[in-house]
Amino acid sequence: MKKLIIACALVIGSMSLKAQITTGKDVAIVATDAGKVRGYIHSGIYTYKGIPYAEAARFEAPHKPKPWAGVRSSMSYGPVSPLIDETTQIQDESEFVFNHNWGFTNEDCMRINVWTPGINDGKKRPVMFWIHGGGFTAGSAIELPSYDGENLAKKGDVVVVSISHRLNITGYLDLSAYGEKYKYSANNSVLDMRAALEWVKENIGSFGGDAKNVTIFGQSGGGAKVNTLMAMPSAKGLFSKAINQSGSFRANMLDKATTQSITAEVLKALNIPAAKVDSLQSIPYPVLASAGKKALANIAAQMKAAGKPVVGFGLSWGPSVDGDLLPYQLFSKEAFELSKDVPLLIGTVKNEFMPSIMTGMSDATAEQVDAYIKRTYGEKAEAFKAAVKKAYPNDTKPSDLMDVDVMFRPGAVVQAKEKSALKAAPVYMYLMTWQSPVMDGKYKAFHCMELPFCFNNIARCEEMTGGGKEAYVLADRMSSSWINFAKTGNPGHKGIPTWPTFDTANTATMHFDNKCEVKPQQDAELYSLIAR
Repeated sequence: MKKLIIACALVIGSMSLKAQITTGKDVAIVATDAGKVRGYIHSGIYTYKGIPYAEAARFEAPHKPKPWAGVRSSMSYGPVSPLIDETTQIQDESEFVFNHNWGFTNEDCMRINVWTPGINDGKKRPVMFWIHGGGFTAGSAIELPSYDGENLAKKGDVVVVSISHRLNITGYLDLSAYGEKYKYSANNSVLDMRAALEWVKENIGSFGGDAKNVTIFGQSGGGAKVNTLMAMPSAKGLFSKAINQSGSFRANMLDKATTQSITAEVLKALNIPAAKVDSLQSIPYPVLASAGKKALANIAAQMKAAGKPVVGFGLSWGPSVDGDLLPYQLFSKEAFELSKDVPLLIGTVKNEFMPSIMTGMSDATAEQVDAYIKRTYGEKAEAFKAAVKKAYPNDTKPSDLMDVDVMFRPGAVVQAKEKSALKAAPVYMYLMTWQSPVMDGKYKAFHCMELPFCFNNIARCEEMTGGGKEAYVLADRMSSSWINFAKTGNPGHKGIPTWPTFDTANTATMHFDNKCEVKPQQDAELYSLIAR
């Protein structure tokens, strides 16, 4: 009997191993408008990586990729956009927590990845279209392990898509004054995203997805890109719902005068006359990037001297109002009107860019924290502390007083209020307050902390979450909300309390923690204080 049990166990184990991944020349083949692609099947999910969705010459608008013959192997991630500053060294502890995959770079980086429970099966599953963070200058679809779409696709019977696209100077240098082929160069990166959505519209049906039910979602810079697409008239109809995670830090974009002045500085730094602007297309990327950094610094100094405010976190590459592709500022009435029928799930994490991490004050005493708050807020220091304590009365660690986010959530609240006032599509607000136990709790609800949870990827992100039971329970709840929102436009489900829509009267906010609770806005006094 014992031998029989062992034999059965070996057979079952062998079967499970064989079932885990399926590969082969005739496995997971799907036809796209450019040619056939081959992926693989892992844990029951058909997976495709690095499919070209567009191509473009440097600074030119994207167009469909050249068709290929035969079957294109699409089993590995493709190239990612080059970075202004190449990564040559890392901070050991934070790199352990985030566990980046820096990938390999190439300016030909317009690639799309797909995870789906079924192909060529006639089903129309909701599509969740992920846009990575990193501001508008860095990041990629493969940067963090939390971005893997397999678990979300499997749990929700949805199709998960992610993209890489042009960034920084190759995605946003405004050469519109130098010829028709550069007409949209100031927003080529945004055009890349639109091209990827058009690829989804034309091809996702073969991957078991519903092109008429696409939810765009992104975090940090990805959330800002969600807002940008919502303000883009030509992207209207390519998605039906939106999720903005920590991405409302930027309400306004640069204007044409500023973007063209930056370009003039780039040409000046490279000693290139206007008549030879095409030579920019052949300059080595590191040289181009260096000139771009110098140009941004020079224009930022000029703006400061003129008393002109700089949007976001300082003058950098990013989308701009061009009167055509992006005719409206992001928080303008016209932009909100354009996307008024798009349901929105929006929120942040409690601690975001924590001062205690940035300043090495994680274990600071109450006296040290008081001193920091006085240096930062001056005569408002006592009122600031009182407002934080009122919003979070159960916090006990001294550094908690300095670590409540005042950078990302204010913009999210403004956006939620403005959109909900239109009374056209539902708005749901969340705040993730769950505190990671990693490194003695040092990382709290840090920027990006919600990602392993909404993607249901705790096992892939144990370095960030600790991988404990509580993390798995919360990931089940949060990922269910993201999935349900993609399916129906409502993030509610039986595993959490009833989640009302947000409006200016109830300010209903789902607090995601070990105990999930709906509360009205508790930090209104805090944000009113710092706004003055």
